[in-house]
Amino acid sequence: MQEKILILDFGSQYTQLIARRVRELNVYCEIHPFNQIPEIDETFKGIILSGSPFSVKDKDAPSIDVFKERHNLPVLAVCYGAQLLAEQCGGEVTPSKIREYGRANLSKIVTDNPLLEGISKHSQVWMSHGDTIKKIPDSFEIIASTNEVEVAAFQIKNEEIYGVQFHPEVFHTTEGSILLKNFIVKICKTSQSWTPDLFIETKIKELKEKLGNDKVILGLSGGVDSTVAAVMLQKAIGKNLYCIFINNGLLRKDEFGKVLISYKKLNLNVKGVNASSKFLNNLVGIINPEKKRKSIGKTFIDVFDEESRKIKKVVWLAQGTIYPDVIESKSVKGPSATIKSHHNVGGLPDYMKLKIVEPLNTLFKDEVRKVGKALQIDDIFIKRHPFPGPGLGIRVLGEITEEKLRILREADDIFIEGLIKDNLYDSVWQAAAIFLPIQSVGVMGDERTYENAICLRAVTSTDGMTADWVHLPYEFLAKISNEIINKVKGVNRVVYDISSKPPATIEWE
Repeated sequence: MQEKILILDFGSQYTQLIARRVRELNVYCEIHPFNQIPEIDETFKGIILSGSPFSVKDKDAPSIDVFKERHNLPVLAVCYGAQLLAEQCGGEVTPSKIREYGRANLSKIVTDNPLLEGISKHSQVWMSHGDTIKKIPDSFEIIASTNEVEVAAFQIKNEEIYGVQFHPEVFHTTEGSILLKNFIVKICKTSQSWTPDLFIETKIKELKEKLGNDKVILGLSGGVDSTVAAVMLQKAIGKNLYCIFINNGLLRKDEFGKVLISYKKLNLNVKGVNASSKFLNNLVGIINPEKKRKSIGKTFIDVFDEESRKIKKVVWLAQGTIYPDVIESKSVKGPSATIKSHHNVGGLPDYMKLKIVEPLNTLFKDEVRKVGKALQIDDIFIKRHPFPGPGLGIRVLGEITEEKLRILREADDIFIEGLIKDNLYDSVWQAAAIFLPIQSVGVMGDERTYENAICLRAVTSTDGMTADWVHLPYEFLAKISNEIINKVKGVNRVVYDISSKPPATIEWE
């Protein structure tokens, strides 16, 4: 029986971060929109109510009857969740005189309260709300305050229901992990048994029961998600898994051959398909980034469908979908109009008539890597930076040509290999070279040049939802710039992108 924590999402930007913090405690959790609450059974051990961009005073503010929905489980209400709870119980929630965003310190703590055990006085917390709980009901007890916020945390008397007006899940709440552990482990009485090894054992057993002797096809990308999914499936159904690795002409330098060899070393039943000319022909004259993506996605489907038809009696299509994809396909206002399609398959046509199996759709990216490591998959896959489905197609800005791809591949290879040689690769979440659609004047060998510019991009992130640019050493950047300009014919200028996400995205298109 897989015990779990239920996180009800009211639209907070931090909801996924709450889930990550819970899972760091080796406790499984699920995020569900507040208006799509699953059936509560004995596997659920507690409920967390997230924050929200709404005010409880808003006309269309998200709301649930907490007491009706909790089924006698412990509850931790965070920020908006705490205000909603206070309002429903007869307390008073008002707009803050001064909007409270940023660092604060706890000035009063009830240290013997189970939620706050081990929390230091003056501990730093992170506030992010425009409303505040001005008055609590008689059934509430204040258990923590700051100099500005009297009701920083509360408990409903004689109930395992707690509320905090700060965010314990964010890094800036320095002892937030202690508070969450108190709630998840001590109050909810979880066993902290959810580990990569347990996931693998449980998932393989589940896949065997679900798939039986059916044939499954999977489009491999060379990335960690599809690779881990393939190895899991191979362990469950063996040669009934048919993998297809398509060269779309937009892969990195020598990637198709190298990755194909690595896949065969994993004993995967894999077929390599070189369809690069078909992809590139379909991209001629296309400049708009979204049209590029659609062209690449459609061509992938066509090639994948053609290859899959050669395998008789296939029943299932496997995808390396991970949990953020699943979460993003839902909305706190109900199912979203557009479901996020898989980054390789791009949405299947109806005529394929295949059932979908997604072995990793409950895992975050870092959890996929941990599972991959437990499966003893080579670091070439586990530590590999994320690579977009459209590949270099969205890293050549403007129209794609063979010459631009040649230049980009050479520059990108120098950059990535340089990061590896200087032991910087593992400290970077994603790195790439971008071919810019501009030319600039330069001087080489006393001659004037008018050639292309390459932009280098390196970011740190956890799951790609937010990212910051990496402060690579100037000496390293100077060396890479010099090497690219000297070795890659057609480049006379290299720049470095110092934009964070938001407001910029990680990719340029």
